[in-house]
Amino acid sequence: MAKLKINGKIVDIDADDSTPLLWVLREQLGMTGTKYSCGIGICGACTVHINGEAVRSCVVPVSSLDSSQAITTIEGLSTDNSHPLQQAWKELDVPQCGYCQPGMIMTAAVLLNNKPNPTDEDIDAGVTNICRCGTFKRVRQGIHLAADISKRGRS
Repeated sequence: MAKLKINGKIVDIDADDSTPLLWVLREQLGMTGTKYSCGIGICGACTVHINGEAVRSCVVPVSSLDSSQAITTIEGLSTDNSHPLQQAWKELDVPQCGYCQPGMIMTAAVLLNNKPNPTDEDIDAGVTNICRCGTFKRVRQGIHLAADISKRGRS
């Protein structure tokens, strides 16, 4: 039995130590916004934040976590879809199929926290998630729009 802090709440988890965080989120907690795709930490569909860093949850064993670490999923990014990235994604209709987009948004959120006004090069280097539909150009546009929305919100 472990205690984890997920989206600001402490939850009890009963899982084998080797169980990936992704499966705890999806199967035990019903948080299906975090997606399974490659299972080896390459594609980024399963990206969540752990202590503010983008982490691929399919390769993080639950035994490596405890309640002192803040885990944020796409469900916890904002309670009402008001995060600038969510606003930008909606305004620009960024997703095609949408499957990889929660991971894209979570990765982009960390990028914007670290670089509030990223260049195309920053985005290309910081968002290494894979989109099989090829929406990378729209993802880049969405990140730039989210940066602008954030600036307007701070003004």
